[in-house]
Amino acid sequence: MLSEADIILSTTVSLPENRTPRCRELLGAALALTDDLLKQEKVTPASLLGSKGGSATSQRHGSEHYRQMAAARKTHSGGRPRKESE
Repeated sequence: MLSEADIILSTTVSLPENRTPRCRELLGAALALTDDLLKQEKVTPASLLGSKGGSATSQRHGSEHYRQMAAARKTHSGGRPRKESE
């Protein structure tokens, strides 16, 4: 979109008060910035956080916690208890 705007500005009649060259200068800077951002390493914040892999939780609860969770999944007994009917 930025390159198309630059092409449009280069083919139209010049704007008053030296606006066309300034617009083209700003578009060139924007193009350079976007190219630089695209070339940088693509690491998402979620992937950086994912590298922890629950280490804080395992320190807090211990391995027994994960054994109980796995057992509850196998017997479908996880979650809240059912409401008692009156």
